[in-house]
Order: sequence, then C-alpha cells, then structure tokens
Amino acid sequence: MKRESEAQFTLAESLLGHPLGLNETLARIDTLVKWYRFEKLLGRLHAAETGRPAYPALVMFKALLLAQWYGLSDLGLEEALNDRLSFRRFAALGLNAPTPDHTTLCRFRNDLAAAGLAEKLFEEMNRQLERLGLVLKRGTLIDATLVEAAVRPPPRPQDGQDGEEPSDADAGFAKRAGKSGSTYGFKAHVAVDEGSQLVRTALLTPANVNETVVADGLIQGDEDAVYADAAYDTHARRAMLAARAIKDRIMHRPNKHHPVLPPGQQRRNRVISRIRARVETIFAILKRHYGYVRVRYIGLVKNQSHLHLLCIALNLRRAVVLTR
Repeated sequence: MKRESEAQFTLAESLLGHPLGLNETLARIDTLVKWYRFEKLLGRLHAAETGRPAYPALVMFKALLLAQWYGLSDLGLEEALNDRLSFRRFAALGLNAPTPDHTTLCRFRNDLAAAGLAEKLFEEMNRQLERLGLVLKRGTLIDATLVEAAVRPPPRPQDGQDGEEPSDADAGFAKRAGKSGSTYGFKAHVAVDEGSQLVRTALLTPANVNETVVADGLIQGDEDAVYADAAYDTHARRAMLAARAIKDRIMHRPNKHHPVLPPGQQRRNRVISRIRARVETIFAILKRHYGYVRVRYIGLVKNQSHLHLLCIALNLRRAVVLTR
C-alpha cells in the first residue's frame, strides 16, 4: 500500500514538474519510524467477514495520528484526508484511493480501544525511540493533571437524598490544587524522561484517585533517579527506590510531627522542584496544543486509549526535534 501510493505521487510529480503534498515534519516522522512493527501489532484487529473490504489498519492508525496532531474530529479528519495531499501521502492513501469516512474512522478507533492495542502501540513507539538513543534514563519525572469529563457533572446529592446517576460512571470529582471548586472527570498520570521529555508511561484514572495510588506503576526501574512533588512522599516508596538503587528525588512534605521542614529539606525541595517542574511542559503541550483540557469520550477504556494515542503523537513530534 505504501509503495503503491508513493509511486502515484512520484509519477504525478514527474508529470507536473514540482513536488506534491510535502510536509517536512510528517515526512521526517514517516522515515523515523519502522511502521511494519506497528502493522504487525495492528494485525490483531480482524477485518469483518462481510461488507466492503476494510482499509489497511496501518492507514487507519496513521490517520488517527493526524487527528491528534491537528486537533481534528472524525468528520474533520475525513474532510482533511479528502483534500490535503500531505495527509494522504503520510497515511499512504493513493491519489485515487477511496477515503475512509468518519463512521469508519470512529469504528476503527473504538476497536483499537476495545482490544487494548493503543497501549501496545505506545510501548512499541517507545522501544523504537529507545533504540534510537533518545531515551536518556537520567531520571523520571512523575506527576498528574486533571482533565474534565466529556459530559456535564451530575448534581451533588442533597442531604438525605440519593444523587442522580452520573452520565459517565467512570469519572469522579476532585478538588483542584490551589483553586476553589472541583473538577469532574479524570486524572492523567505520566512518567516523563528527564532531558528528552519523552513520555514513557501514561495512565488514566477517575479524578478522585490519589496520585500516590498509581505512582509505583510510573517508575520505570531503569532510570537513575525519580523526581516527584511532595504528594508522592511515602516511607514505603522511598524504601523501594533505595532497594532498587534508584536515587530518591521526591520532595519532602511537613507532617504533624514536623510541621515546618528543616532548612536542609527546604533547600533540597527547591532544587528538586526546578527539575520536577519540567513535567508541566508536557501537560501544557497536551492541553494547549492538543486540546486535552477535556476528554473526548465517555468511559475510562476509550479515554485511556485516546491518552496513549496523544502520547504517541507527542513523542513522535518530540523525536523529530531531538533528531534534527
């Protein structure tokens, strides 16, 4: 499919005398990745036995990546694939090939989530980035951010009365740090490689799940150090890091026995904070550039799959910068 579509573009370019559908970033990503490895994983999605022939799974996956980079809905993606040559070239859709419609794109995305394949694809992406020497492993920055639900929050139950059934049973309420009110939705937990700022792990939970509950699942085990704010400060976690010979760079927090931290711990916190804060750049990119202020779908499964797609897209764009 890739060879056939590229041959069509090459032939058209030779006839017209100028390049078609060139996008430097997309072209760089296309050559950076061993797509056949993704194609092998996507082979687990079986085509339907009846109906029109299915589009190649890799074409559909690359189309979903375009949707993440350019903030497109399924309908917007269908339209863009129809009229943007750079999109067709990246997705390996020939000049005269039919374009998947928005319902086909939606079905494929749902199948990807139901099969749990987005996480496998994310892991494959990171294996390739590691082989390219882009994952530095000097340290792992862990943190979490709140993301609003795709539906309105249910009204709070009155005293002595049951509350209404929530529109999204997987979402939860959580107070926003340093702000009044609360957020109804989910919490995205990430582990980011210090230096490269590549996302190594991404987990989604209801918003009311505390950061420390899933923190150990964000620690990679091959990093030199783990950086985190005081919300992750537990004796058990510090002991676990020591046992694994990973440097403990978790900020200390006051407690009832020590309401004021000693000057040494305060200085240590300030040093850690400057490094740990780099994870906020990832959240800023996800929210400002990828529109991840609110989840797109209902339910944890679909939204976890979407988070992995976003992180694949983010890491690929970051890889272009790192290899430039």
